[in-house]
Amino acid sequence: MTILGIDPGLGITGYGAIEKLNNGDLIPIDYGVVETPVGEAFPQRLLLLEKGINTVLEKFKPDEIAVEELFFVKNITTGIPVAHARGVTLLTCLKYCPKLFEYTPGQVKQALTGYGNADKGQIIRVVTSVLRLKNKPRPDDAADGLAVAVCHANTSRFSGEFGIK
Repeated sequence: MTILGIDPGLGITGYGAIEKLNNGDLIPIDYGVVETPVGEAFPQRLLLLEKGINTVLEKFKPDEIAVEELFFVKNITTGIPVAHARGVTLLTCLKYCPKLFEYTPGQVKQALTGYGNADKGQIIRVVTSVLRLKNKPRPDDAADGLAVAVCHANTSRFSGEFGIK
C-alpha cells in the first residue's frame, strides 16, 4: 500500500511517500516539497499549490493520504493563509483519493516517539531510523511529510478514527 503524508503550508508544503508492505515493513519511496513564491498574489499561490499537489498525486498514486492538522500557538492571523492552503490541499487530495486521514501534530509525535511533545530533531531521527534513510530528510517540511506517512502506517488499523467522514 502506498501512503502519502503531507505537511500543509502556503509557502512550503512537505510530502513523503512510503510503501507499507504486508509484513508491516515501511519502505521510503520519495519525499520533497511543493513551494509557492512569496511575491506571487495569494490566489495564484493557491493555484500553484493545487498544481503541485496534483503532480505529487499523479507521481505516487497513493492508496491512502495522511495530512497533518494545523496548530496555532501565537498569531492566528498568520495561520489564516496556511488554513486556506490546507483547504486547497485537502480538497485536491480528496478528489484524487477518498481514503484521506488527518492527524494532529501531537498524534504524529506520539506515534513516532511515544511522546506528544517531541521536538523536531527527535522526529527527524526517528523517521531516518524507521525508514533506514542514509541521510536525514531535508528540508524539515519534507521530513514532516514522511513523519505523517509513518504515523498513518503505524496507526492505520485505527484509521476509522482519523478518516474523513
